[in-house]
Amino acid sequence: MFRRHQRTLAYLTVPMALGLGLTACAGSASPGSQSSSGGGSNDKIAVTLITKDNINPFFITMQEGAKAAGAQNGVDITLAAGAKDGDEDGQIKAIEAAVARGDRGILITPSGPGVNTAIQNARKQGLYVIALDTPPDPADTVDITFATDNFKAGELIGKWAAAQFNGKEAKIAMLDQFNDKVVSVDVNRDQGFLTGMGIDTKDKSKNGDEDKTGTYSAGGKSGSYSIACQEPTGGAQDGGKSAMENCLANTRDINLVYTLNEPAAGGASQALEAAGVKGATIVSVDGACDPGLELVKAGTIGATSQQYPLKMAQLGVEAIAKIARGGEKPALTPGQSFFDTGVSLVTDKKVDGLDSISVAEGDKLCWGKK
Repeated sequence: MFRRHQRTLAYLTVPMALGLGLTACAGSASPGSQSSSGGGSNDKIAVTLITKDNINPFFITMQEGAKAAGAQNGVDITLAAGAKDGDEDGQIKAIEAAVARGDRGILITPSGPGVNTAIQNARKQGLYVIALDTPPDPADTVDITFATDNFKAGELIGKWAAAQFNGKEAKIAMLDQFNDKVVSVDVNRDQGFLTGMGIDTKDKSKNGDEDKTGTYSAGGKSGSYSIACQEPTGGAQDGGKSAMENCLANTRDINLVYTLNEPAAGGASQALEAAGVKGATIVSVDGACDPGLELVKAGTIGATSQQYPLKMAQLGVEAIAKIARGGEKPALTPGQSFFDTGVSLVTDKKVDGLDSISVAEGDKLCWGKK
């Protein structure tokens, strides 16, 4: 059910899935070599992509996108990742290795604030550092971020969920990423979802400070809500399963499940099925062809917000290649602290007044499936 496939988008030729760990693609540059100097238009530029893990299809697709864009732009891509989502030490070692090799730039999906100092040190050494998917805090820790508007992604599925419940009581399980560190993706999706539901989040930079009971509202309709639990998943399928099991141990009376991403949603659905809990609405973020859109198509997930990791990786590689060869730095999206790579609500249960695309349309755009 949760097998992984890869898709080749029209604008990007994607190679086969990459191996785990730290891998040099198309060769690696030594400090001070012509490959890493970027002095001429035909010189190879050395860049390291550091993802949160090598397991999530989102990051594997990002790796594929970076490798393909590297081949198109004369960039040697070295791949590295944490042992799992949240492994800041693993990412720090990869940053230090990129500096030692004499790389011209780093692309990174930061696992947490613990990597900030290493990023700043790399920039002091002359590397151009771009965050992908996860804006760091503060945003100027990196030179620029290419990412989804994660608050909007959460808000879209929150608005959709509120419309589905249409005044019916909502008993909500919140399945986040972490409960021991603050990561922008985690907070923004969580707070966006609640805002979309019409629930007062008090401080949008914090998870969990909203009232546990109250009233949600959307489209002129309102109803009561209660937050039954708030559990970390680590953004993984097994984490989603155990988080949902913890929620169900406290109460089986849950009918709406917010999940940080689709692997967590898949695990949550397994726990609900095993417990015999039927009819709960699950919403999520990512828009992967498998498992994400397959789960929407099957009715397991009601709606998801689709991201575009291939685009993030492509733009990141192109930006560093351009800068290393004397070109201009990319500009932020007006009014944002990052470059917005777009997001689309995907569902086959359309809501009046809320822009969305069908699963069939999402399948044409999605990443992770041939």
